[in-house]
Amino acid sequence: MLRQRVITAAWLAPLTLAGLFGLEDIAFALFTAFVVLLAGWEWTRLAGLTSLRCRGLAIAGLGVALLLLGLVGATHAVWPLYLGAAGWLLNLYWVTGYPARLAQWRSTGVRLAMGAWVLLPTWVGFNVLRESGAVWLLFVLLLVWGADIGAYFVGRALGRRKLAPSVSPGKSWEGVAGGVLVSSLLAVAFAIWQGLGAAGGLGLLAVTIIVTLASVLGDLLESMLKRHQGLKDSSQLLPGHGGVLDRIDSLTAAVPLFALLHLGVS
Repeated sequence: MLRQRVITAAWLAPLTLAGLFGLEDIAFALFTAFVVLLAGWEWTRLAGLTSLRCRGLAIAGLGVALLLLGLVGATHAVWPLYLGAAGWLLNLYWVTGYPARLAQWRSTGVRLAMGAWVLLPTWVGFNVLRESGAVWLLFVLLLVWGADIGAYFVGRALGRRKLAPSVSPGKSWEGVAGGVLVSSLLAVAFAIWQGLGAAGGLGLLAVTIIVTLASVLGDLLESMLKRHQGLKDSSQLLPGHGGVLDRIDSLTAAVPLFALLHLGVS
């Protein structure tokens, strides 16, 4: 398994970085749309669709929605980000109430709608951040990766109090604290690098903490859906790594929220 993970990472990481930082404008929008469609295909499985025909129709609908957002010029608009933020508040309500509130979202239709308010704002968020400067897209990626690493090691060493045992038994409050610490140090480093000053640095730090917590929610949401479906991974598309959603679940919450807050403070 380790060998397969390394092989997959060896081609996946350069391809991803080239797409995110080597492409611009329409090419970047198409690249990220492709990633979102792959994640959407996996989401149809989490939503309970089984037949290829039904899953294909759902993905066609997602593709049409992406196309419409592009045609109306909403790829860099703020309103899809607000809709995404509202959706994540509802996701938070369901994750913290699992399994007691399961009946509210267990239907396939609700889970498909959930996928729409998760994935469409993610696409817009990527485009907003890329337009505002690649440095901020880099920052939110490092934020999520750093928080994951900090949460893993601190959780392994000090984790005692379970964060959401019914959703993801391995996560702890101590791990969350470790992730927030790492991302906060990253925010301080970026504030100094970008010359934001004291006020700008404090603003970035506050946004970073909020977005880090949101990234944890993104991970928990996918874990909840997989647990409900009895799945270990969203797919086997990436050998040794699971599916696309398994790699971007934290980003689906972090990217649109950071883009929204970044627009608000910039």
